[in-house]
Amino acid sequence: MVKVGDKAPVFEGIDDSGNKFSLKDFLGKYNIVVYFYPKDDTPGCTKEACSFRDNWDLLKNLDTIVIGVSSDDIDSHKNFKKKYSLPFILISDKDKKIRKLYGADSFLIPSRITYLINKEGIITLIYKNQLNPQSHVIEVLNKLKGT
Repeated sequence: MVKVGDKAPVFEGIDDSGNKFSLKDFLGKYNIVVYFYPKDDTPGCTKEACSFRDNWDLLKNLDTIVIGVSSDDIDSHKNFKKKYSLPFILISDKDKKIRKLYGADSFLIPSRITYLINKEGIITLIYKNQLNPQSHVIEVLNKLKGT
């Protein structure tokens, strides 16, 4: 598992529009939130996604982009994004390679875990909380604001 202070593992995947995505295209330009969640359009995952959406302007003002990752397929991501007007990228990780790369895999229920990567590509926050999905964006904003 990666730790705070580690260089963020670079990954590629397919986004909610069916396009190839590479984390390296954003490194050095933005702070990056990579959050892993269990499943599209479930109660907790919807709350988490909507909390990132509802704080989108604050995140943008802090030069931060958000990337949600789950094992759902592209069509599921596309529908989830449209249904809740999510302004950020969703990546399909059907084979769970990205989860494994970050150490965010688990045995039963997929982990709900958020990584904050600074503009230098270093992980500055790892936050795991399965039961309070809205707390993830709060922890990210606190870290970005230095509180």
